Amino acid sequence: MTYDIHAHAIPETFRDWLGANGSSHGAALVETDRGQCVEFAGRVTTGPQFGSKGLTDLDRRIEEMDRMGIDVQILAGWVDLTGYELARESALEYSKAHNHALAEEAARDAGRFRALGTVPLQFPDLAVAALEHAVTDLGMNGVQIATTVDGVLLDQVEGMDDFWQAAQDLGAFVQLHPMRPLSGLDLSRYFMDNAVGRPAESSVALAGLIFSGVFERFPGLRFCVVHGAGFIPYQIGRLDKAYSRHPEQAGAKISRPPSDYLRMLYADSVVHDPGALSFLVGVMGADRVMLGTDYPFPMGDQDPLALIGSAPGLEAADIEAITTANARSIFG
Repeated sequence: MTYDIHAHAIPETFRDWLGANGSSHGAALVETDRGQCVEFAGRVTTGPQFGSKGLTDLDRRIEEMDRMGIDVQILAGWVDLTGYELARESALEYSKAHNHALAEEAARDAGRFRALGTVPLQFPDLAVAALEHAVTDLGMNGVQIATTVDGVLLDQVEGMDDFWQAAQDLGAFVQLHPMRPLSGLDLSRYFMDNAVGRPAESSVALAGLIFSGVFERFPGLRFCVVHGAGFIPYQIGRLDKAYSRHPEQAGAKISRPPSDYLRMLYADSVVHDPGALSFLVGVMGADRVMLGTDYPFPMGDQDPLALIGSAPGLEAADIEAITTANARSIFG
């Protein structure tokens, strides 16, 4: 049984909820020259969120899964719809509405889908409540979170330890996904905002979490970074060098080299190159890499089994771990 742990969906029922209730919660549906998007506190999402049948059409999704050889897919929302801009009085209800719609979407074919919710990280205490509701009441396997919270990197958000503790206690899967890559830099040329900016954004966020001691304080976190964990696995030696040569800075909040913490985490296989995938497995271990597609986006992997099967040096047991065993141990 093959699992895809990185995929995106927006249920039609959530669009209906936004149309009926979004404006009163600060999340209004708006028509743009790109199609229908969502406006949070004056900021319009990069969308369109609702123009892609791949995001909203479950039957088409199943056809594509069958074509790719995917048996079970883990559904997460579009990261731009996390709603981190929302005010406190709206944030929790918004997350619960999103998660309820996504959990219902996954339940339409429970044999083939699991789901990851969203939480209002701008208010960590509410994020804990949303996480508990998603996992305990809705049966979701965890949550997708963004690399920044309304422009603030995760290691700089006050009160996040309460959320990390709750995620660890619940055994929740936490998937880190880039959003608004490297805000402030103009990467619009050459498609660099996606090709370079997204993995770079994840790299900055992950390095901050490692150096700030999150994984030392919460060693039981089930934490995954998409797009092959950004650029960190390929420059982990540089992080270790910083730790050894500048311990007063890079080692101020951790007691071991960064590479030790990296091997406690998970990454997906969306690296688009067989040699890069082999290197990723060599750094993190075959037990820490899982198949992903980033469905339905064009920058995703449309033939993940071919990539994994062509990665040099991977043995049958490694492929089984990456495609099946690792995810099955988490998602059932």
